[in-house]
Amino acid sequence: MTETNLTHLKSYTTADVLARPPYRGKLLINGHWVDAADGSTLERNSPAHDRLVAVYAKAGVVDAERAIAAAREAFDRGPWPQMKGAERARILRNVAEGILTSKEELALMETLENGKPLAQSRAEVEGAADLWHYAATLARNLHGDSYNTLGEQTLGVVLRDPIGVVSIITPWNFPFLIVSQKLPFALAAGCTTVVKPAEVTSGTTVMLGEILVAAGIPAGVVNILVGRGNVVGEVLVTHPDVDMLSFTGSTSVGKQAVAKSAQTLKKVSMELGGKNPQIIFADCDWDAALDATVFGIYFNAGQCCNSGSRILVQESIADKFAAAVVERSKRVSVGDPLTPGVQVGAITTDKQLDTILAHVDAARKAGAQVVLGGSRMNRTGMYVEPTVVTGVTRDMAIAREEVFGPVLSILTFKTLDEAIALANGTLYGLSAAVWSRDFSTCLSAARRIRAGTVWVNTFLEGHAELPFGGYHESGIGRELGRFATEDYTETKTLHLHLGERTEWWLPR
Repeated sequence: MTETNLTHLKSYTTADVLARPPYRGKLLINGHWVDAADGSTLERNSPAHDRLVAVYAKAGVVDAERAIAAAREAFDRGPWPQMKGAERARILRNVAEGILTSKEELALMETLENGKPLAQSRAEVEGAADLWHYAATLARNLHGDSYNTLGEQTLGVVLRDPIGVVSIITPWNFPFLIVSQKLPFALAAGCTTVVKPAEVTSGTTVMLGEILVAAGIPAGVVNILVGRGNVVGEVLVTHPDVDMLSFTGSTSVGKQAVAKSAQTLKKVSMELGGKNPQIIFADCDWDAALDATVFGIYFNAGQCCNSGSRILVQESIADKFAAAVVERSKRVSVGDPLTPGVQVGAITTDKQLDTILAHVDAARKAGAQVVLGGSRMNRTGMYVEPTVVTGVTRDMAIAREEVFGPVLSILTFKTLDEAIALANGTLYGLSAAVWSRDFSTCLSAARRIRAGTVWVNTFLEGHAELPFGGYHESGIGRELGRFATEDYTETKTLHLHLGERTEWWLPR
């Protein structure tokens, strides 16, 4: 983005942005930017404007194998795993500062490829930089353990070694944030990596590669491949020289990845889908719960694993609350994500657009009422109206399956026990929220909900210090938090005997 870089301007229009030539991205393999071995390329159109915004070298099997070989060599013989934690921390901080310096360019690319509002992209980039800063602190604090209580002739030392080469596969809904939930923590532990972003939102990850090189990451430590999941992803999941797979995406694809990775018994970390409830009790803070309900479903056009896609409302306030949700939803601004003030942008892929509309149609046929929206908007780009569905029962697919769009299902309950049963009544367990002025109600519900994160009187807040992940089919393992780097390590025991051998198996 050099010839027509707009990031120095205080403001710019959609026309200004779309007038720029498409971003051109290559593959990062062993510290070099290269074309695909077979010369293939991949194009990306903006889902909000239906205009070409990027052209990438498209990796194939040969490129994936080269990248894995580079990561393997960098781990087995390179300096990164042996480097002092303080030195790795310094480089990770350099990356964080590089991200902030390039914030506007990164946010623009995120919006053009994903369709989310520019203000949200900016916030995502800032949040990602914070994760790199946090990972830098962990690089210096990763440690093992020791046992001096095993007898006077024994000392036990527990080491944490970097696990090795890590394949990182990321989705299209939060491409820059999610790669930053994985990559800096793997690097902090001393691992080397091959990263494959979703092919429809590869730009910010490729740009991150430029920042990493400038920050001083040694060649081969981070390799970046743009390509199809069924080609490049297949190699990253099954290759015997890959020691760990870190994947974020749908539960169905995650299951396939786990099954294929089992051929080589890789360690796996899976952050998958969710069908997250917000439980609204009659004594809630009305305005706060209402605002969080609307925010929770329409943020990122509902394309969020943590989306509050179903609300469980106590019967005594259900009709009034549902009516208020509908009225407030009508005020949500949907449109060009480059326009200031827009809150909901485009759906990222045509496949996802079809999936969303199919879920709404199925809910109608099952007897639910679509009281707001439910259709594609008549304009250039892929937009879905903010949608509210009432009359939903627990047996309906829309109450149990992940829609991944701006579609809210409303269910009702009478008692706390019934609310908990509804909340736990899916195959997922990623997150939930509880809204009540009674702390005992909140704490009781939070302890009984089977989910990795439960928000109390708030929703969709996140901090680098707090672990993130799910129960059941929402995933395996946790990201973030003070133990995040440990997930990318192997534990090794050193059993040290002091002095002469005192117990002989055979007589001397």
